[in-house]
Amino acid sequence: MWIKDWTDAAACRDSSLGTVFLEPSEEDQAKLVCAGCPVRTECLADALDNQTGSGVWGGMSETERRLLLSRMPGIPSWRSLLETAE
Repeated sequence: MWIKDWTDAAACRDSSLGTVFLEPSEEDQAKLVCAGCPVRTECLADALDNQTGSGVWGGMSETERRLLLSRMPGIPSWRSLLETAE
């Protein structure tokens, strides 16, 4: 089930790792928080659709998201794609 207002359920909501400006050494810690997050997919879709730059979103770093976007250009809605895939 897709959660539209996903930010309230995010595992990082109350974490200092929820910040978008992370040191490279903190990315792995943030990804661990993402691994158990109930709205990881919603978060990732939002970051991809909005081409969010900094930070770890949905378990992916900025570099990983940019690579995915470059490998799969032209996806009109990552939310629709990921929602359907669930």
